[in-house]
Amino acid sequence: MQCPLCGSRKARRDCPALGRSICPVCCGTKRLIEIDCAPGCVHLSAAREHPASVVKRQHARDVAILLPTIRHLTERQHQLFFLFHMVVAGHRPDGFARLVDADVADAAQAMAATLETAQRGVIYEHTPQSIPAQRLATEMRAALDGARKDGATVYDGEAAIALRAIEQGARGIGMTAGEGDTAYQDLVARLLQVNRAAKAAGQPSEDACETPAARPSLIIP
Repeated sequence: MQCPLCGSRKARRDCPALGRSICPVCCGTKRLIEIDCAPGCVHLSAAREHPASVVKRQHARDVAILLPTIRHLTERQHQLFFLFHMVVAGHRPDGFARLVDADVADAAQAMAATLETAQRGVIYEHTPQSIPAQRLATEMRAALDGARKDGATVYDGEAAIALRAIEQGARGIGMTAGEGDTAYQDLVARLLQVNRAAKAAGQPSEDACETPAARPSLIIP
């Protein structure tokens, strides 16, 4: 039987979260990102307890690449940084469009500029050039408004700083990593996956850049 997620490889692993079998590759790459894994999943537990050395090296490399763009952020700004990246991770472009790092940078830049302009007492909506970036910026704004509606105190200046960090990373990390036009998104998605695995296990995060995602209550009461 073929894997229902990729449609190309054989389904060899039972997935409790999906209630059906999937292939090992989709299990390894989509767990905790596209699949809301059950805490008791044996495959999740095995990966968490015995990560491959290549995974450890990749994680250390990801942290080293990302850290310069976020080391200046306060803890609350870190929280906003990962809040916006949860939006990026869940974004699905319409039709055959692809969301590339340049779109992420443009969306972050436009939204940051809008917030910075509002701080100066001027209401002006800066708009990204590409359609995917425009839709992503709309979703980012909705997430920020939703956090405020839920009772969080979020200042425009703090959100703008977090967005500028995303813009910087999305514009520069792709060239540093040399892994294509979604290198930045892939890197942050891997770190988010590590954070969610640590949270599911009840373990504290090991790196400074992971702490905010592991404790979202600092932004949303």
